[in-house]
Amino acid sequence: MTTTEQRPEAAPERRSRRPGRRRAGESRLLGLAAGLLLVGGAMGLQTMHLNAGEMSLPLTYAGDKGEDVDARRFTVRVDSVVAAKSIENYSTTIGTDHLFLVVNASATSSRKPYKLAQPVLLTADGKKFDATDRVDDAVTLANTWVQPDIWVSGRFVFEAPASALPGASVVFGLPSSVVVEPNQPEVEIDLGLDEEGARKLAASAQDVYSVKK
Repeated sequence: MTTTEQRPEAAPERRSRRPGRRRAGESRLLGLAAGLLLVGGAMGLQTMHLNAGEMSLPLTYAGDKGEDVDARRFTVRVDSVVAAKSIENYSTTIGTDHLFLVVNASATSSRKPYKLAQPVLLTADGKKFDATDRVDDAVTLANTWVQPDIWVSGRFVFEAPASALPGASVVFGLPSSVVVEPNQPEVEIDLGLDEEGARKLAASAQDVYSVKK
């Protein structure tokens, strides 16, 4: 299980818990800011109060499970979420002292093919869990080309404690080698798990979930 803590330099913002990332609804404002920066140069930068650190933050397009969330380059939808106590991975079955969270998602792109990076599970208190490295990438959506105007589906698997589920969301992006300009796009999708929903999901965890194709 791999977990990465929230970046300490970012101030809480998103729904009272996200670090300083811009939301989808703010993309139009960002475009206006970018135009003013081009016109005003350094003076415009000071006017808009956008420092180098802020310009390096991802541009986040947020939505809820079941919604198509458009990040311009790609669109992602979380179709369903299931929990499991163990994962059947090819010829082996792996267990955990916590839970495996299987996120079934669909994606399409707008203009060119992409492959999604392995996503991050973001908890209500800002902790981050990388997708588990105990499941081969080949059986996840990260191994599938996301083509223009064609929806493809697959899964991502996380390993996390049940306490991480209430209020959790999943953040999808492109590999760092694909997008190199400032304000890289990402999609954050709320899994819709309140305390009761998280308890029910954990209680209904499958004994074995198979990722074999």
